[in-house]
Amino acid sequence: MEFGLQQAFLIHYHEIGLKKGNRGWFESRLEQHVGALLRDLPHAGIRRPSGRMVVFLSEESAAAEIERRLRWTPGIANFARCWEVEAGLEPIRAALAALTDTLDFRTFRIETRRASKDFPLTSQQLNEELGRLVQQRSGAAVRLEDPELTCHVEIAGARAYIYFHKIPGLGGLPPRTGGRVVSLISGGIDSPVAAFQLMRRGCRVDFVHFHSYPHTTAESQEKVRRILRILSRCQLASTLHLVPFADLQRTIVAYAPAALRVVLYRRFMLRVAEALAHAAGASALVTGDSLGQVASQTLENLRAVSAAVRLPILRPLIGLDKEQIIRAAREIGTYEISILPDQDCCTLFVPRHPETMARAEQVEQAEAALETERLVAEALAAATREEIRADFLEGRGTSEDGRPAARPESAPAPRAPQ
Repeated sequence: MEFGLQQAFLIHYHEIGLKKGNRGWFESRLEQHVGALLRDLPHAGIRRPSGRMVVFLSEESAAAEIERRLRWTPGIANFARCWEVEAGLEPIRAALAALTDTLDFRTFRIETRRASKDFPLTSQQLNEELGRLVQQRSGAAVRLEDPELTCHVEIAGARAYIYFHKIPGLGGLPPRTGGRVVSLISGGIDSPVAAFQLMRRGCRVDFVHFHSYPHTTAESQEKVRRILRILSRCQLASTLHLVPFADLQRTIVAYAPAALRVVLYRRFMLRVAEALAHAAGASALVTGDSLGQVASQTLENLRAVSAAVRLPILRPLIGLDKEQIIRAAREIGTYEISILPDQDCCTLFVPRHPETMARAEQVEQAEAALETERLVAEALAAATREEIRADFLEGRGTSEDGRPAARPESAPAPRAPQ
């Protein structure tokens, strides 16, 4: 509490604001998520006044961590550290005077928003009234373009909210509003970015990682766990399926043409992922494919691979180049982990000259020598499952290289690749 005012975070929605008949459902889902997100932190409750959400502070010491977590919440356009006051001219004047008296600035402007027209002054009239007040007390000049200080005043019902800085949010749609999907994750650069994109669309994302341990090291599995501790900031926790793949690869190597190995590997990966998706009630699969980036991602090979399953395959990176994906991975915070050296199943038994234009008849003929159902069933039987919690729920943050840090620090707001 400062100046007798209630401190809070004022949250502005992103795409929820475009919803009509079911807007309340989206708002409720966001409120439920924020409540779960802050369950282990002291706060004084959550309220939803007139198309906004307010998280009230009870302890100043929790403010930095609340801010950090809100930055990773899908569905938020922006939010602000604010002060709540009664929605009357005199209480607003008194609060703004007390707050601006503590600040050093030479130019300013007032921006007022009213959620309803019940307030006796229009937004412009209130701008002028408050502008005169601040100018008289501070001696600062009014500047509408690029001032040093912007005083935001929002009136929502019987309460008003005053703040000075907007913090960018993640955008998109709230968690658990977009259905459930299963994402294939390799530990490389692309697949974490693809999964992040679906999280921003409100999807609950489960993960499946194929590995060749003990024929390779276990580093790829640990990389994936570290990546998921970051991605899980968007959905609190993630289910990870770890599937041994080396035995299935050896069978393909023994019975299929070398040039088609990679296409066949990917077809079997999708079959296993589809079975896991059906068990979880998921409606689609997600991959980090980018058209033409590698031999397995030509249009012909993507078509041949996709034909192995019936669930839709979402490829949010399909039109992005590598530099765009790397930029997005840096913004999310997964890049430094993804580039750490490891041995994953994709490096085992890879042919020197993989097929780039696989034809359906070629693939079907190659798979005729394989007991597809048995191989998928064996891979599923050997799979293990883990629940990976967001790093802040473990009471630890992550340092610049993704390693657990002793104390959580404010993380930059991740953005989606453009």
